[in-house]
Amino acid sequence: MNDFDFFAGRWNVVNRRLVKALAGSDEWDEFPGHSVATRHFDGAANFDEIAFPTKGFSGLTVRVYNPDTQKWAIHWASSTRGVLDTVPMVGGFEGNRGEFYGEENHEGRRVRCRFIWTVAGPDAARWEQAFSSDDGLTWETNWTMDFTRA
Repeated sequence: MNDFDFFAGRWNVVNRRLVKALAGSDEWDEFPGHSVATRHFDGAANFDEIAFPTKGFSGLTVRVYNPDTQKWAIHWASSTRGVLDTVPMVGGFEGNRGEFYGEENHEGRRVRCRFIWTVAGPDAARWEQAFSSDDGLTWETNWTMDFTRA
């Protein structure tokens, strides 16, 4: 239940986001971010806020560990929409790698979504988001965040 303890603190973030997801595009937009994460419930919950200063919006993530299922539920909200996602990404870690799955609304249709967290030590981590339009047979990574401790 302490999988996200590594994330507590302040981070500088390099974002790479695919300009057009699920369209065969290979054009990426790179932009900075700054994140602050906090640990709660003795490690069974985690909260972070991330600012994207060149994009003019912020986001926040709430992660809560369920001891019965031994899975994490990850909820996201952004300042552009002003709502907390009600359908979480669900999953867990094996070692320094976490996988989380759920659904996302992409251009008016539901697609499968996957997050991969990779912990590269106490001062570095990577988050990746991928979409699948064929129920998980193939995945297209559309956003990566490389975190370095500030």
